[in-house]
Parts: sequence; structure tokens; C-alpha cells
Amino acid sequence: MKIGIIGAGNIAGTMATTLQQMKGTECYAIASRDIKRATEFADKYGFERAYGSYADMLNDPYVELVYIATPHSHHYEHIKMCLNHGKHVLCEKAFCANAAQAEEVMLMAEDRGLLLAEAMWTRYMPMRGLINKVLKSGIIGNPTSLSANLGYPLISKSRLVRPELAGGALLDLGVYVLNFASMVFGNAIDSIAANCVKLDSGVDAQENIMLTYRDGKMASLYATMLAQTDRRGLINGTNGYIEIENINNYEMVRVFNLERKIVAEYTAPTQITGYEYEVQSVMRAIREGRIECPEMPHSEILRMMQLMDSIRSAWNIVFPFEKDNTIRITADNRNASAPANDAQAKKEAQNRQQKSVVRKISEKSVSDTEYENTEKPKASNAKDARDMLPPSPHKGITDKLPKNIDFAAPKDNGTLNKKLKEVPVLKKPVSETAKAEEHEKNEHEAKPEYDTKPEYETESDIKREEKTEEEQVQEVFHKDKSPTEQIRNLDLGIEAVGSGDVGSVTDKIKKLVIEEELTDKRTVTGRIGELEIQDEDKSSEFQRKRSEPTVKGWNGSIK
Repeated sequence: MKIGIIGAGNIAGTMATTLQQMKGTECYAIASRDIKRATEFADKYGFERAYGSYADMLNDPYVELVYIATPHSHHYEHIKMCLNHGKHVLCEKAFCANAAQAEEVMLMAEDRGLLLAEAMWTRYMPMRGLINKVLKSGIIGNPTSLSANLGYPLISKSRLVRPELAGGALLDLGVYVLNFASMVFGNAIDSIAANCVKLDSGVDAQENIMLTYRDGKMASLYATMLAQTDRRGLINGTNGYIEIENINNYEMVRVFNLERKIVAEYTAPTQITGYEYEVQSVMRAIREGRIECPEMPHSEILRMMQLMDSIRSAWNIVFPFEKDNTIRITADNRNASAPANDAQAKKEAQNRQQKSVVRKISEKSVSDTEYENTEKPKASNAKDARDMLPPSPHKGITDKLPKNIDFAAPKDNGTLNKKLKEVPVLKKPVSETAKAEEHEKNEHEAKPEYDTKPEYETESDIKREEKTEEEQVQEVFHKDKSPTEQIRNLDLGIEAVGSGDVGSVTDKIKKLVIEEELTDKRTVTGRIGELEIQDEDKSSEFQRKRSEPTVKGWNGSIK
């Protein structure tokens, strides 16, 4: 398919890089208001034709699909130009500046039987479908809330700070967090609470948006063009939560249980740029004779525009060109060329307000009955849900999890203590004296040495005691055990080494003292007091021999 691009900026370059590596696409034409810029772009990315005006490129009969990569403020005008020239259109987000413009061009595309799609790339990515599968599996139970953020330091970009170019964070960044919430929770919004910080130019620089849904769910969204954020999304449920790295281009999806432990992990598949998925969807829809893409149908595009219109209205943000834009095409007057009269415009405004998906902020609460009647996950418990999870593309941690653990089960269901009793315990080595006493006692009672033993002992315990202390220590260090058991046994092994007779003078003295204490019931202090120590002055045996210091090279005098 021969593809033309309107606009020769950075985002157009990303699309050109994508088209170069795709099958079935041809980088055919590039149009810019500056012919020099268009020519440089064509040379860089291998386009066959370069045009100095948009109209000239649209008059080229070989152009089949047009990708619009101009500022939001110009999307409405450029979409109409493409449709009037019989071209299919893939337009960058935000689709238009407002819902009225979006509805008008959608009706035009319907009249002409041409495809019209929004390049909201996250809607087309395969990771979006994976997230839906994870939610449907019931692994996190019933999802009740989500949060998402997106921010970049873009204050230096002129198009984002100028109201005449439909600038502001909402249409450029907020549209992503709103789409994320819509993909997860749908569009049954009951109320909105939104605050923003404005620039001196009057556009929004950053905002917090709280959506409350009719079934009791809530979405907390944040967008900013003043700072870098982690671009993270979280979906919270009654039995765990899902973490998405980079809601603007999904990188990783992790699933956590109630103990905040990972139970599944998915890495995004290798991609060219991520734009290829929307192009593939558009080409497939054109071949099938459709006028919209199933991943982002016209109804969803319009709903997102209505949502952003309502939010901007609450902030009193109106773009300069919107003040004079009163023409609006409807199904009844789509072929009319004259502007609608005041009465008709007022009636349409009322209908538009009634059909809006956004309601006024209210304190309506969802009753317990309503909440119980909401759609629940299919799985009955976490174990069943895990079986319903899609396989991990990179064969990661999901495949390593033990299959017999129910993550929804209580922490101690009675099996933990039983397992602990079955764990062999390395007994502390007994001293030689204690062994002798035990041997004497056993002979006296005429019973085998290991006739009775604690409940936790096993045959391996008996064999272990028959080994030497050195063999027991070696067994601790070399037996294939888990890290936790190795650390625990390491302490016992150290004790075993410390209790042995290693032959040092200090150890022997300690041994003598211990053995003497076993036979001599007197205290050490008492025995010291009974020792007769001769006075140092009266005994020659204790006279210390004094000698002069001898230092090499010293003659006894100091200068």
C-alpha cells in the first residue's frame, strides 16, 4: 500500500522508520509546507515523492492512505482535505481539538465510505489484549480501582504551550491516561473531579483527574508536561493487583497476589517502534471495506473527545479557534453548505449535552446490591485463575511457580506446622563427658542408646548422631538444601565446630575447668580464695629481674 505523510516532524520520522521495515507498505510521498524540508525527509527515509504543499500530495492518484502528523489544531482541517480527495486517513492523537470537529469528519468518512482512524497506538498493541485476558482470568479478583500517570518535560515545545495550536497537557498526554482507564474500566462514568495548573498562556500544564464509575470503581489519573514520571499503571483488585510498566508503550506486565508476590510476568514482544500495530489494523480494515478500526472505533474516539471537552470546560479552557467555530454537520444536514441557524445550533447543543458520557460531579454512592450485581471474574479462586492466565511469552517466573499452592489460601491452613515437624533438625553435639554419663546410664538401664527420641527425629537423625562431629559439619555445608536451610544449619555447624576439642591451649584449659567443675562442687571463686599466695616482697621466687633497656645504636645518652 502506498502511504503518504502530512507533516515532516519527529513523529512523522518515527512512522517513516516503521513503514520502512513493514511488509506490504511503501514510503511513497511526504508533504510539508516547506519543500526543502520535504525533500530532506524524502532523502532520509527513502520516499519516492516530496511535495511542498498538502494539496499537491493529495492530488497524487497513487496515494492510498494518508498519515496526519500535524498539531492537534490542524487535524480537523487536514482530515477534511484528505477525505475530500478520496484518501483513507490515519490521524495522530488527539484526533481533533473537540468532539464537534470529530463528529463532523466521522460523518464525512461514512458518506464517502473511507476509513478514518485515530493513531492511539496503545489501543492496537498486543499487550492491551493480554491485560484484558489477565483481568478476565480473575487472578486479582474483582478490580475496584486503578491509577495511571504520564509525564515528560515538554515545556520547551512551542506547540504545547500555545492555545492557538490546541496546546496543553490534556490533549497530548492526558489522552493516554484517559484511554488507559477506558480500556480497563469502560465508559460508564458517574462523576469527574479534575484540577489543573495552568501556564501563563492559559493552557493546562499538569492535572489530576479522578473518575468515579457507576459500579463503584475509581480511576486516579495524572498527566504533566513539567516533569518526568514513571509512566506506571496499577489495577487493584480484591485478590491482588496488576502493575504495567509504561502505559504509553507497554514494556512489562506483572501480576501480584495478596502477599505482594509475583505470580505472573509478561514482557512485551519485540517491535519496530510500536506504530506497526495501528498501521496493520488500518490496512486490514481497508481490505475488509471498513470505515473504522475495531481496536479504536468511532464511538470510542468521540467518547474520548467528549470527555476531554467536559474536563476543559470545567477548567474554563477554550481554544481561540473554538470561539468562532459554530458550524457542525449532523446526519440531517450533512450535505448542507450553509451554517446552522441559532435555534438549530442551540437545540443541537442541548442534545449534545444530554448525550454526553460525562455527568456533573455528584455524591451518588453505589449500594451493596448494585456492587454485588456487577460482573465478576470467571474464576472461583486464585488457583483456578492462575490456570486461566495466558502463558508467559518469555517463559519467565510463571513457569517456575509451584503448581500446588493456592495463593488465595490462608497463611497457615494447618499444613505448615506439619511440614515443620518433618524437617530434620541437626542436634547439637554432646561433650565426651556427657556421652560417657549417658552411656553409663543406658548400660545401667539395659536399653538401646536410641530407644526413645523426640517426635521430630527420623532415621536420618540417628545416623547423623552416629557420625563424627566433623562429618556432621561437612554434611551441613555440602548437602543440597535451600538457602534458608543452609543458613540455619550453618549456625548449627559453627556450634559443632566450637564445641569440639581442636587442641589449642585455650580449649584444653576450658575443658579442664569444665571437667573439674563436674567433680568439684566448689565454685571457682571459692577455690581461688583458698589458694595461698606468698607475699611478693617476702619470697625470692617472685622477685623480678630488672635489666637495662637495650636499644641498638643507643649509647645511653640523649641529645
